[in-house]
Amino acid sequence: MHPSPKVRPLSFICLTILGLGPLTAQESAMVVEAYSGKILVSANARQKRPVASLTKIATGVVAVDWATAAGIDPGEVQVTVPPTVTLVGGPNPMNLQPGDRLSLRDALYSAMLGSDNLAALSVADHVGRELVRRRGKNHDPVAEFVGEMNRLAKGLGMRQTRFANPHGLERPRATGHSTAADIARLSVYAMRRNALTFIVRQPERQVIVRGAGGERSYRVRNTNELIGEPGILGLKTGTTAAAGPCLSVCMDRNPLVRTKPDGTKGATPRRLIAVVLNQPDRFNRARGLIRQGWSAYDSWIASGAPVGDRESELLVVPNPE
Repeated sequence: MHPSPKVRPLSFICLTILGLGPLTAQESAMVVEAYSGKILVSANARQKRPVASLTKIATGVVAVDWATAAGIDPGEVQVTVPPTVTLVGGPNPMNLQPGDRLSLRDALYSAMLGSDNLAALSVADHVGRELVRRRGKNHDPVAEFVGEMNRLAKGLGMRQTRFANPHGLERPRATGHSTAADIARLSVYAMRRNALTFIVRQPERQVIVRGAGGERSYRVRNTNELIGEPGILGLKTGTTAAAGPCLSVCMDRNPLVRTKPDGTKGATPRRLIAVVLNQPDRFNRARGLIRQGWSAYDSWIASGAPVGDRESELLVVPNPE
């Protein structure tokens, strides 16, 4: 049963005008302006579902925050590929083998740009071992790392999220879930990290792996097709059979410069986060959602940026300790 035209959501109307069709019941989407927290589009945004490699946004954040807190240069520390990578499965573009070594920065490039599951696990194993050692525990390092991912989610108010591993693949008794709204929260927070922003905006990167046969080099290409388009800062793609094609994307506009009542000028930064889950045409859908989001934001600003119900209209993203 379809809703009457009078109650069709704004997302339906605008996407139809844009020629993209309505968001279906199988999709979830959210668009938010990152600095104000203004929610601009929301459709099935709080429906729990698998999010595939969008999980790696949390992996990248935890690793970058750990390196920052420890005063470590990710380009200097070497990550060793653990024996457990043989259990992960999926593509292995760098032919990573247990015992291979690469820098933490290169492992993050491979995980975030190329969505390499083995690289993500290697990051989690390394950082997890350091956390276990510093905390004086006798604990599985990857489990310790995933615990940090879930503590991050809790600190950000991601109430409908549970991470089960650092890569996002579905595994028996280890299936995570999230929502478009929660991934938007995570994405806003992630893009406050300059080190992570620098990584995810790269169209490609050369990485070095050192193994038993010597040194080998790989060119990792960004799986995000929107990279290179004006204003796009990147973020993350993800696809599994259970999650479907997913995408979180970040776009900046030039600051909005306005004259204040005292005659001085003020600049308002503008940043859009668009998340779409389970959408076969995720890149075109994201383009349409971005256009719709900016249009809604411009109208909101022009009307004086009113907020009636903060809880439903704003996505507040704290900076957890």
